[in-house]
Amino acid sequence: MKRSLVLIAAAVVAAACGSQEPAPTPAPAPAPTGGKIVKSEEEWKAQLSEEEYYVTREKGTERAFTGRYWDTKTPGVYHCVCCGTELFTSSTKFESGCGWPSFFEPADAKNVEYHEDRSLGMVRTEITCAKCDAHLGHVFDDGPPPTGKRYCINSASLRLEESTDEK
Repeated sequence: MKRSLVLIAAAVVAAACGSQEPAPTPAPAPAPTGGKIVKSEEEWKAQLSEEEYYVTREKGTERAFTGRYWDTKTPGVYHCVCCGTELFTSSTKFESGCGWPSFFEPADAKNVEYHEDRSLGMVRTEITCAKCDAHLGHVFDDGPPPTGKRYCINSASLRLEESTDEK
């Protein structure tokens, strides 16, 4: 009898163990952010000046005619102040009279992203760095040929790499 009870108990335990669902698989690690640079607010503040942080991370705007590049004619390549991505070249810079550096096209279209901006009671197209999401400025349809675009960019979002032999 004892032997029967032991066999029955063993069968019940075996059946119970065999019917358990497998342990859940751990959740997969988050997918990569598409190569985006992601930093904490504190990391950006440590890296950037107060104005650069305000413009690029808080979507601010520097005052017209005050930025370091609004009227420069220095040849070179303009990079994102946050991550170094190539954004514009001096060969596409033009005088728009708006008080901010203006370009008729990006150095590489894949390096900027476009977002609808409905702030300030108007509809505009915001431009951000495709690598780190830094706010750069806005693009308008009143630029010169060949594109008819005016990329109106905050100097505080740019770093000029001077060159005598620009791309």
